[in-house]
Amino acid sequence: MTTRAPGKLFIAGEYAVVDPDHPALLVAVDKFMTVSVTESVDVGRVHSSEYGNLPIEWRRDPETGDVVVDHHPYDYVTRAIDVMERLRDERGIAPRYFNLHIESELDDSHGQKFGLGSSAAVVVATIAAIDTFYDLGLSAMERFKIALLATISVSPRASGGDIAASTFGGWLSYSAPDRAALLTALSTDTIGDVMVGSGWETLRIRSLPAPALSLLVGWTGSPSSTEALVGSVTKASPSDSPDYTAFVAASDRIVTALIEALEAGDPALVQDLVRQARHNLLLLQASSGITIETEKLTFLCDSAEHYGGAAKPSGAGGGDCGIVLADPEMDTAALLEQWRAAGIRPLDLHVYGKEVAA
Repeated sequence: MTTRAPGKLFIAGEYAVVDPDHPALLVAVDKFMTVSVTESVDVGRVHSSEYGNLPIEWRRDPETGDVVVDHHPYDYVTRAIDVMERLRDERGIAPRYFNLHIESELDDSHGQKFGLGSSAAVVVATIAAIDTFYDLGLSAMERFKIALLATISVSPRASGGDIAASTFGGWLSYSAPDRAALLTALSTDTIGDVMVGSGWETLRIRSLPAPALSLLVGWTGSPSSTEALVGSVTKASPSDSPDYTAFVAASDRIVTALIEALEAGDPALVQDLVRQARHNLLLLQASSGITIETEKLTFLCDSAEHYGGAAKPSGAGGGDCGIVLADPEMDTAALLEQWRAAGIRPLDLHVYGKEVAA
């Protein structure tokens, strides 16, 4: 049994989306994390190049039933196994051991990550694989919620936007639930109760039509940590500071307008708003002192603007990818050649997934 989940790119709303009820715009892309599941006996194993030549082994504690691993106890995959095993137990399904085999298209042949949301994608694919293995019959929204619960058990500040993109695909807008409330509930309640309880009120996932624009993606060759960057910006610009408050207000306005422009089929306005989103991130960079747009990202964006595209960093910045929304008549070949000469690697990516009602 094999499942897969796509990677993602942020179009707008980075940083602001970390707090509940602030929207972001994302797309799923056609590079995947693939998870295969096979039945096992006595012990389960997770095979992945991420863990070296030897697989991680997981067992159940004979007294508590909790999933126990010898290494990487906070790994996203093992947390996904743990949450799904809790749900399986709640539903009275007999436990079985299984092996997971994980393959990634979200990094290169040397294991260098492209910043396409591999952690989210592998959790989504793992949840789907175990759902199939136990024949739980979970809906897409239920799989999303379980994947988010597993993720915030490792990274409490994770917004979940990447999980939504990996679950539902296509272009979508996203606003996060109250993850602090969900974590509190997760420590005392059943998985089933947490999925229908409080904390989800600000969750919004909305499928959107694609614009009549090409999506170009360049990788700067410098991986970055979203969690570290978000933490640094939060420390430098607390959520109640005037500069950060102004940033969030502008982000909300831009993303809301982007949603309206996409639904109205206005590509020129979409491009203009993407430029505004880049400018807003630069204001956050200036107020926090944290480098969001690196020199290579600046070159990527400025060179795209020279050819008439609308460009910005995707996600937390600090490296990783930049995106361009380009008119069909733009001289894409000349732009990509400039990128290569500057050490920026064009990625052959396309938006993945049809419009999904969520």
